Amino acid sequence: MSDYSFTTDVDVRYRDLDTMGHVNNAVYASYFEQARVAYFEEVLDVPLREIESVLATLEIDFRRPVEIDHDVTVGVRVPELGNSSLPMEYEVRADGAVAATGETVLVAVDSETKSSRPIPDDWREDVREFEGL
Repeated sequence: MSDYSFTTDVDVRYRDLDTMGHVNNAVYASYFEQARVAYFEEVLDVPLREIESVLATLEIDFRRPVEIDHDVTVGVRVPELGNSSLPMEYEVRADGAVAATGETVLVAVDSETKSSRPIPDDWREDVREFEGL
């Protein structure tokens, strides 16, 4: 995970499992979300719920199953910043092996007009500094 600027551990819960005993595919989006929330809290020092944004894109590539007894870590990085968009890349590791990778794009939104707006300058600066962009 050395290529990822931020990592967080995720607990696999019994309710995450499908009938085969693997983490259900849809749950990976929740793991990304948990990592994204932690990233915003640590890097931007702001809870994600206070950030006016929408998730515009979600892509997941599955590589291997995750089971309940695996130690799961999610890496997150921001490869670049758009004007109003914040792309994020993820890597889910289970017991040290890559289980899935993915990408999301968040778009900053003006709460009154419901249209996109530029990423706030303080977010931009904090992300650039943290990511070395």
